[in-house]
Amino acid sequence: TEQADLLQAMYGRHGESPIPIVASYSPAQCFDAAIEAARIALKYRTPVLLLSDGYLANGSEPWRLPSVEDLPDISVEFATEPNHTDAEGEPEFWPYLRDPLTLARPWAVPGTPGLAHRIGGIEKHDGTGNISYDPANHEHMVHLRADKVAGIAADIAPVEVTGDAEDAELLVVGWGSTWGAIDGAMNRCRAAGRRVAHAHLTHLNPFPANLGDVLARYPRVVVPEMNLGQLSRLLRAEYLVDARSITKVQGVPFTAGELEAALLKEMDQ
Repeated sequence: TEQADLLQAMYGRHGESPIPIVASYSPAQCFDAAIEAARIALKYRTPVLLLSDGYLANGSEPWRLPSVEDLPDISVEFATEPNHTDAEGEPEFWPYLRDPLTLARPWAVPGTPGLAHRIGGIEKHDGTGNISYDPANHEHMVHLRADKVAGIAADIAPVEVTGDAEDAELLVVGWGSTWGAIDGAMNRCRAAGRRVAHAHLTHLNPFPANLGDVLARYPRVVVPEMNLGQLSRLLRAEYLVDARSITKVQGVPFTAGELEAALLKEMDQ
């Protein structure tokens, strides 16, 4: 098991095409992460990457099946009629006429009378959805798509800090299946009299809106990952924080003991 595909998830597409990324952190939380990914995908009309790893896939834990009534509403309101008028005042359908709040495009069920439109990977004109080779329109659309994904930060839960949230000498930031080992290592360090806090990220793109403020509160930030430091690079680039890496790429997960030793060493430097 490892977490070597984060940067591929962030940037592994042709051109500037950011998409949301959600990561599960425990076997039971995989369900909630999948629901959250589906909610974002349907509300914002965008592909979403849901990240897991081999450790989670082969793990298990007791899990209470939630009632359907407690799940978020992820139903889709499809377009059923034209949403624009042409120069002659006749109704027409603009497939790229976006919602002003979410910047999501309307979805029309194929075959709906009067709502025929083009789909495909070639750049489209804003609004009309016609194929466009105009350079300025392309740059405009690139920014528009990026703004849509960035705006999702206002619609996701803020990152929570556990442990010594108010006065920690060290903040541990993790994602994915490292959650259990980090939590165990933090509790061991706290039992030894050290002040340690833990923030675990479920949303990796965009990051939670409060993440920058959280990172700035602590004198030291470390990021344990089963890769060569991919999340730490993203945090350094986004927030200009000295996020130090604790890495392991051996095909097996961190142990709480390994991380305890690494955290104590970091705090004693």
